[in-house]
Amino acid sequence: MTRPRFDDAACDNLAQCIKEIEASTDAELVIIVRARSGNYAHADYLFGFAVSFIILLFVLFSPIEFHPIWIPIDVALAFAASALISSRSNFLRRLFSTKKYRSKVTRTAAAAMFYEAGIANTNAEMGVLIYLSLLERTLELIADRGVLKKVPAQDWNRELAELHLIGRAPDPKAFVAAIRDFGSLLRSHVPATGENPNELPDQPRFELK
Repeated sequence: MTRPRFDDAACDNLAQCIKEIEASTDAELVIIVRARSGNYAHADYLFGFAVSFIILLFVLFSPIEFHPIWIPIDVALAFAASALISSRSNFLRRLFSTKKYRSKVTRTAAAAMFYEAGIANTNAEMGVLIYLSLLERTLELIADRGVLKKVPAQDWNRELAELHLIGRAPDPKAFVAAIRDFGSLLRSHVPATGENPNELPDQPRFELK
């Protein structure tokens, strides 16, 4: 079965969802979905090294005789081909990187986006960022002080836990449903007062290349 994709249809659904939520809350919601948050060259090289080392062992201990001149060439080609394969595989990049690294780069990228996208500059400090990174399978939720002051910590943490679960197995339909649930939380505690204009774009930001 083909895994659902974060495509134009998913982007449009999220945009409509944001418009509906912001119609009944003063919060300014921004959604960013990225293919990855970090540079995984080290994972590619590690996979390339592992494969080339196995090839080297095979060449050295195989009953088949290999001309010495081909040994370094074969090993180098195996390294290059394996690193290239890894660079196109989220699975291999996750396998050859640590959870700590993936969490760190996602948190750092989300924090940077919070300021880069102007979410930290809303007049009433009502900006909220939902940042989903697909390779890392991690979701980060960052809110400005105006929102955090109004939403009870217990309710916020419960919703945060639900969003984190969605991040571990990203699916567009489940993601939209989770955003709608989060919108209900904002409506309850940060209702629209008519004093806070729409300061940020409703269209989600997809960076999937």
